[in-house]
Parts: sequence; C-alpha cells; structure tokens
Amino acid sequence: MSSGPAPATGRWPPRRPSKRSKLRNGTFIIPATGERSRRNFTLRNLLSNQVDGGHGSDATTIVPLLSRQSSMLERAHAAAHSVQAGALQLVKWLNTPNGRGVLKCTLAYTLASLATFWSPLSDFLGNLDGKHVVATITVYFHPARTVGSMIEAILVAVVAVAYAVTISTLSMCTSVLFGGVLGMVTLAHVLVLVVFIAGGFGFIGWVKQKMNNPLVNVGSTLASLAIIGVVTKETAVLTNVFSNQKIMQIFKMLIMAITTTTAVNLLLWRVSAVDLLRKSMTKASTSLGEMLAMITSGFLSGSEDDLQSAEFAAASSAYASIYPQLTKNLREAKFERYFLGQERIYQFDRAVVKSMETLAQSIGGLRSAANTQFALLKEPAENKLDSGSAASTLASSTLRGSSSSVLRSGKDRSLSLSAIDEASEESAEDWRNRVNDNSVSDGADASKPSLGHPSEIFDLFIASLGSSMKSLAYTLSEVLRDSPFGSAPNYEISTNDHFRQSLSDALELFNRARAEALQKLYDDLKLGRTRSEKIQADFEEVAAACGHFSFSLQTLGEEMVKYLDVLEDLKHASERKSRSWHWLKWWRRDRARGQKRAALPYEPEESESMIKPIKKTAIPKGIPDSLIARRDTYNWEAAAQKSKVVATLSRRILRLARKLSADEIRFGLKVGIGAALWAMFAFIPQTRDTYQHWRGEWGLLSFMIVCSMTVGAANTTGWARFIGTLIGAAASVLNWNLSQGNAVPLVFLGSLVAFGSFWVIIARGKAPLGRITLLAYNVSTLYAYSLSQTVDDDDDDEGGVRPIIMQIVLHRFLAVTAGILWGLIVCRIIWPISARKKFKEGLSMLYLQMGLIWKRGPLAILLRSDCTRSYLKSGEQAALQKYAARLDALRISAASEFELRGPFPTEQAGRLMKCTYRLLDAFYAMSLITQRRGHLTKGERALLLFTAEERSLLCDRICHVFQVLAASLMLEYPLTDAIPSVAAMRDRLLGKIFQFRKEHSRRLCSTDSPGTAGASSWTSHSDSTGNIMCLTAEECVEERDYALLYAYALVTGQVAEELAVVAKEIEALFGPLNEESLLLQ
Repeated sequence: MSSGPAPATGRWPPRRPSKRSKLRNGTFIIPATGERSRRNFTLRNLLSNQVDGGHGSDATTIVPLLSRQSSMLERAHAAAHSVQAGALQLVKWLNTPNGRGVLKCTLAYTLASLATFWSPLSDFLGNLDGKHVVATITVYFHPARTVGSMIEAILVAVVAVAYAVTISTLSMCTSVLFGGVLGMVTLAHVLVLVVFIAGGFGFIGWVKQKMNNPLVNVGSTLASLAIIGVVTKETAVLTNVFSNQKIMQIFKMLIMAITTTTAVNLLLWRVSAVDLLRKSMTKASTSLGEMLAMITSGFLSGSEDDLQSAEFAAASSAYASIYPQLTKNLREAKFERYFLGQERIYQFDRAVVKSMETLAQSIGGLRSAANTQFALLKEPAENKLDSGSAASTLASSTLRGSSSSVLRSGKDRSLSLSAIDEASEESAEDWRNRVNDNSVSDGADASKPSLGHPSEIFDLFIASLGSSMKSLAYTLSEVLRDSPFGSAPNYEISTNDHFRQSLSDALELFNRARAEALQKLYDDLKLGRTRSEKIQADFEEVAAACGHFSFSLQTLGEEMVKYLDVLEDLKHASERKSRSWHWLKWWRRDRARGQKRAALPYEPEESESMIKPIKKTAIPKGIPDSLIARRDTYNWEAAAQKSKVVATLSRRILRLARKLSADEIRFGLKVGIGAALWAMFAFIPQTRDTYQHWRGEWGLLSFMIVCSMTVGAANTTGWARFIGTLIGAAASVLNWNLSQGNAVPLVFLGSLVAFGSFWVIIARGKAPLGRITLLAYNVSTLYAYSLSQTVDDDDDDEGGVRPIIMQIVLHRFLAVTAGILWGLIVCRIIWPISARKKFKEGLSMLYLQMGLIWKRGPLAILLRSDCTRSYLKSGEQAALQKYAARLDALRISAASEFELRGPFPTEQAGRLMKCTYRLLDAFYAMSLITQRRGHLTKGERALLLFTAEERSLLCDRICHVFQVLAASLMLEYPLTDAIPSVAAMRDRLLGKIFQFRKEHSRRLCSTDSPGTAGASSWTSHSDSTGNIMCLTAEECVEERDYALLYAYALVTGQVAEELAVVAKEIEALFGPLNEESLLLQ
C-alpha cells in the first residue's frame, strides 16, 4: 500500500507515447515537375553556413611579425606575407559592389576636380572663384547608384539649380530696382533678406520636409550653396549691381558635374535598379520560404524551438532588412521603366512587390496561429477531472476555466510533445492500432473517451492532417525558395510552368484532407459529451486552434496562387516588349492610372475605397486633424449664448493658424527665420567686413545642412558635420604642405581623400560624415589652389596668390562650427519638433486606431454583411504596418535627442514596438478567420446571435484597454492596477458558449426521448436567462460550428496577453499609481 501515494506526486496526465512520434508519409507535390511522391522529406533545409575549419590552419601558417624567436629574415617574410594578404583582400573587396562603387565615385571626383586644377577647364568657368563646386556636386550626386537613381538625381539637380538661379536673379533685380534706381538701399536689403533669404530658404526647408527624400535633401543643399554664393558672398546684390557672371558659372558647373557623374555611372560598372529589384525579390521570397517551413515544422512538432531558433531569427531579420531595399529598388526601377517606355512592366513589378507584402502578412498570421497552439500546449493540467466530475457548476467552470489559460503564459507549463519522426506508410496502420489499444487500456468504462487530455487533440489532428499539411508547406516553401528570375546580369524571368498546377494540386489534396481531418476530429469530440463543460471547452479550444492554423495555411496557399499569377503576367508583359510613354500625358494621368490599376490582379474589388497608407517618406503626424478640429470647436458649440459673427471669425482664424502650424510649414518658417538672422550680418555695414573675413557664407550653409525635422536628426547631422569638418581640414593642411600647392600631387592626394570619404559613405553607410569631409576639403584645398591662380576675388586676408592654408582652414572651421551651433539652437528653441514627442503621439494614435478597429466586431460584421465584408478594410492592414515602421524610424531618431529628463528609453520603446507588431499579426490572423467562403451555417449564425451581447462587451473592453494605454502614453501618466480585465470578459464569452452547449444538449436529449416526440416542431426556445436560441429541431448545432467562436477567443487571448505586456512596460516607464498616491498639491 506504500505505493498508493505515488501517483499524487507524479505528472498528470501520465506521459503516454505521443501519437505524433511518427508521422506517416503522405502524398506531396514536387513543385518543379508537378509529380506526386510519397518518399521521406523534411521541411527545413540543412544550413551549410558553418565556419570552415580550414581558417584556423591558414592562421597558423602566418608567422607573427613581432615574434621574439624569429630571425630578421623570417620577420621580413612575415611582413611581406601580411602585405600580400592585405593587398589580396583589398583587390577582392574592390571587386564587390561596394568596392566598385567607391572606385566609381573616386574617379568621378578626380575628373571633376580637374575643373580647378586643369587650366583649360578652369578658364572655361571664368575668373570667379568657387570652381570647387563642380567636385562638390559629384560628391552629393555621386555615381555609385543605379541608373534609375541617377535619372532622379539629374532631375533633382536641374530643379535645384534652376530654383537657385531664379532666386539669385530676382534678388539682384530687386536690389538694382530699389537700391540702384530708386536709391532706397536699406529697403532693398530688407526685401532681399525677407523675401529671398527668409522666403527662399524657408521654401527649401518646406520642400525638404514635405518630400523627406534623401536626394531632395541633397538637392536642397546644392540650391542653398548656389544661392548663398550669389546673394551673400558676391558683391552684386550688396552693391545694387546686376551681374550674370556667377549665374552663368553655376550653370556651367552644373553641366560639367552632371555630365561627369552620369558618364561614370553609365560607362563603368553600370548598375540597373531593375536587376537589383529582382535580386531583392529573390532574397525576400527565400526568407519567406524559410520562415514558412520553420513555422509549419514548429506547429507539427508542437515545440517553439523552431520559432526560437537562430535560423528563424536569421530568416526573419533577413526579410526585415531586405524589405526597405525592396521598396527602394522598386522606386528607382520606376524611373528606369518610365524612361524606357516600360511603364506597363513597372505596374507588374509593383504588383509582385505588393503580392510579396501580402504573403509576408499571411506568414505573420500563420505564426500568430501557431502561437495559439504553443500557448495551449503549455497549459497546466491543474484540474484532473474525468467524466464523473460534471457536477461542477457552470459559473465556477467559466470563471476558473483553463480555457483562459492562454492568457496566463507566465506560469510554468509541464506538458510538452515529442518531435516528429517521419514514418513509412506501413507504420500508419500500426499507429492506428496503437491508438485503439490505448483507448481500450485507458479505462474499463467503455463510455469513457479515448482522449484524456486536450493536447491529444493535437495528436489526433496531426495524425490525420499532418502529412498533408507538411506536403502543402513543402510545396509552398519550395515555390518561394525557387527564384522566379534567372541569374545575373540579366535576371530574366524564368518561372517554372509546373508551379501553378503543382500548387493547385497541393491545395486540392490539402483541402480534401483538411475536411476529412476536421470531420474525424469533431466526430471524436462528440464521443466526449459526458465530459464536463470545462473539459469539453478545453477540447473545443484545441480543435479550434487546429482549424485556425490549417485555414491560415490554406489562405496562404491561395495568396501564393495570386503571386504566381502576377509573376506570369510580368513574364508575359516582359516578352511583349511594347513601349509607351503615357505618363507624359499629364492631363490624362488620373484616367490612365485608374484603368491600369483596375487591371492589376493583386488589387481587391473594392479598391476605390482602399485605405491609403502613410507615405514611405512621411512622418507620423500624431494627433489627427479630426480630433484637433473637434478640440478647437467644442467650446463654441457648448456656449449657451454666443455671437455668430465672433464665433465664425474665431473659427476661421483658428483654422488658418492650425494650417500654418503644420509641421512642414513650421519647419520652413524656422529655417527661413534662422537663415535671415544669420545672413543679415552680410547686409549690415558695420558687420559686413567681419562676415566676409570669417567666411560667414559657410556658416550659413552649415546651418542649412544641420537643420532637420526633428531635434534628434539635427543632433546627429550636427555632430557628423563637426567631425567631418575636422577630418577635412586636417587633410587639407596635410595635402597642401606635402604638395606645396602643385596641381599634380594635389590631384593624386585628393583622390586618396575621396577614396576614404566614399568608403565611409558607401561601405559604412555614414553619408553625412563622408560628404562633409569632402566638402570641407574642397572649400579649403581646391579653393586655395584657385587663389593661387589669380582669380577675381578679394581674398588678400588669406594670402592671395600665396594662400595661407592655416588661415583658410581656420576661417572655414570656425564658420562651420558657428553654423552648426546656430542650427542646433534654432532647431531646439524655435518650434522644436521632437522625435520623442512624435513617437509618443504616433504610438498613442496607433493604439487608439487599433482599438476602434476591433470595436467594429470581427464576428459581428459577418452577421451584418452576410460574410461579404471583413472587419479590416481594404488596405488597412498595410497602412497599420507602414505606420508602425515609421514609428520605428522615429524611435531610432529619438535616441539622439538629449533632454534634462534623461536619455530616451530606447530598449523599452523597442519592446513596445515588438508587442505592437505582434498585435498587428493577431489582427491579421483575426481577419483570416473572418474571411469566410460562402455563408455562415445555421449553427454558426445561432451561436453568433446567442453570444452577441458578450462579444460586444468584449470588443468594448479591448477598445477600452487600447484607449487607456494610448492615454497613458500620450500624457505620460502612470497606470493604476484597476485596468479593466479582458480575461474576465473573455471568460464570460466562453461561459456563454458553454451555456449554449448545455441548453442545446438538453434540448437534443429531450427531443430524442420517446415521450417528447411532439417537441420536434419547436421553432424557438428561451433558455434560463431569457436568451432566444433560434433553432429548429432539424437545425442541430454541429461541433464544427463552435470552431469560429473558439478561434475568435484564441486570437482575443493573444491580443489580451500582448496588451498586458504593453501595460507592464508602461508601468515600468512611468511607475505605479496606487490608492496611497497623493496627487492634490
């Protein structure tokens, strides 16, 4: 009898051989050939990216250079070997895309510098100084870009110089008219300052913020450089004289620079954006295929190891890194396609990218569905109830139900499943026999079901559908892994003709097996009607999780069919090679665009009402206009007695003020004000000499470069500008002293400086630092050489024909430093735009929007629309994802902002964004659940009607929690421990489902009884709480009808869990707020 207590301390339920320990082979489709096979295969390809052990042996062959025991000869050999190895590494790197880009940029810069060093080109530009601008343009519009980007850069440069010429010409005309003709010199200078300096630079700032494009930013710098050189540096405007020499010189310099960089871009290692687009498409599809295989493998094995593995993290990060490149290459490919008259092909390129975005969203939904399984499998088996424990009350089973344990992921879970081993077809019958033996040996009572724990539902489901699920996942992943494009350099479309049919066959097999598996699953659940409602609900939840994942996989397969259709259309359009330039017909643009968009296969039918996402270059605005408008008018509407005239006038003034307070307008105003305040020292007679002596024009240019939208971006640019100026100034002094002012050595030394700077720009990705280094070098070294060639400039204070390089460098370094400080002061004091504030407001608005979307009722809309609409509108998921991506960019920018309150909590904000992305995946998973084919069954409709009130309350509660979290983030107020519980409302919904099941089971029993034959004619029944069950006796609710509501409850549990994590992060940031807190002071 001593062995009696033993079971109390053991595991419950007792571990039994997992029905998933062997997974029989099923028929799968080989995508490349369309053949059907039943051999063994695995979803995951073995990664061969392992460290080669030969490197260690190579390292041992290198003799240490400073070895004490080596002789002088050995040291010499070691040094030669090291130099040789370094040279080989350099040559190897120079043959990479980055290395070729650096060489191209260095060559273009060297050729452009000849405009200063070579007399024929220098004479062509005239006797004025500033010829180094040719080299500066090649730095900003460097040739290490695609052809499409080069086309865009040329257009931006032309527009920038045209704008600069216009401002310069108008400023000189104004100065001549008011100063020379009318004799009002002071008024002329004021007009130039207010209109052309403040207004002109303010407009540049507005365009810079409105476009938020790197090339536009570069173009604004070029335009600022040209305007500053004419308006504040040259004496024409100051002395009220019209001179077009500088304007013509700027025009010539633009032509020379653009010709040079374009020639190098097209003639030396030309790079096509179309080729890069197809290469990035291949990488993205491969990453998606890897993620799909590992998610499905994790679901089949019942373990999170696959999703937590380094391989999955690598695949996920690879897609996250390649997606920005994908969109960038698509934009640049647009210029190439349109220039060559291939606008129709671009439409299909864009369709492929959109289809891949949809596939990525579907894989995110599939991962969310897999997470529901993992949460249920980790559930502790704490209530070991059998069929005889059905006497527990409905209320206790509802409130204490383990069905809500998906929310309690923090507890220790004991149940785990063994990994899948592939079995032969012959072992399938053995498995069925083993299941039957287990079902008999589990209990003597024949009425007791064979399934003793909800996890065994997964075993049964995987045994029935696992092979088909694995086969479909294999087909899908292989289609994604197989590149639809050929090899470099042409990347011709080479889609496999068998893919479409193979995928259709795989979907057909899966759908047939899925229907049979779910039927077997629910047939088995019917055997368990003697279980308590609580245990039966656990089983139903697990069954719903199985159905949810299989339906998500099916949806992914259908999206894959669309993806293959778009690829086929792209292939057909590429083979036709028809050309058209309809985009030039700007007056017919809207109609032509509407016709093309309607023909694209990826567009939904309701594309006219598609939600437009935030632009890729836009910054989240924060509080929307609708809320601001309401906040501005509610006082007038609430006023009992008001003057209509005063109210109307006040509203119009306030509306105008709100428009002027837009971010881009405020940014333009402060840029214009800051530029005018700096440039006025060039017009005031008492400060003009000081401004010219210390080269104030370079400080003004530094101000224009440093001024950025947010304070964090300004800090980053200002620091890069300062460090780059130091490096460029040091290189100028060194090279000038080494060359003694001779042209040939300066060309060679300048090429070395350019090589290092472009390495920083291209290989290291620090464009501001590299550009500023070369700019500082140009305005010092190239300018000094121009002085030595007797240019027309009053620069005797810097040596004249014998330049004093230290004076030149000192003047520009101090001017640049002062301009940096002025830019930081303006960005910080005059209408500061904080990335912290933008992130806080944007995340709050995102949570508020998500709460409002969920409040629509994901299932209620099925009843209202008869399954014709989804709770997520067309394009809404993409809009939410892109908004979140822009918030992530703001989070990175906010890390550079300094405040007395302390640094920005980058790690905590990063965790908040991860929770947000998981919430968005759950939203998409919910949309997959509601994307039903056909109509609701009568049983589903009855369930939805019966639980309408509870579902409405649950949606309201989730919306309420979203709103509370949004308010806490916006106000930076701590949360209390009285946040409404989503879990309680979810349990209430589950309890209502249990009640429906109980009432329906009792009605079925009473109908089947011999003495109740007359009850078969009832048309409605009111349960104990007065709810109407709109069913007839012939319309019985089947087990599968519960799957929709249980899947809804599972996703709701995921949302509730992530909301709890967000609440904990907010509490960690802002602290707790309890009943003992003293707030009234």
